[in-house]
Amino acid sequence: MNNLREVPVGQAARVVRIHGEGAVKRRIMDMGITKGVEITVRKVAPLGDPIEITVRGYELSLRKADAENIEVE
Repeated sequence: MNNLREVPVGQAARVVRIHGEGAVKRRIMDMGITKGVEITVRKVAPLGDPIEITVRGYELSLRKADAENIEVE
């Protein structure tokens, strides 16, 4: 499985699992990123951090470290 950080721009992926502990995992889930939801990668900043995604109909920017905790298929 890949993590969200590896998904190319313009491609969609479905969340399989969220790694991380406690507050980090809770913060990601509070943003609407939960198991089974579809995420589309919209843009990646020139230096790779942050990435902009579309999830549940809204745009969201994520740090690279957070994106690596999101396992997708």
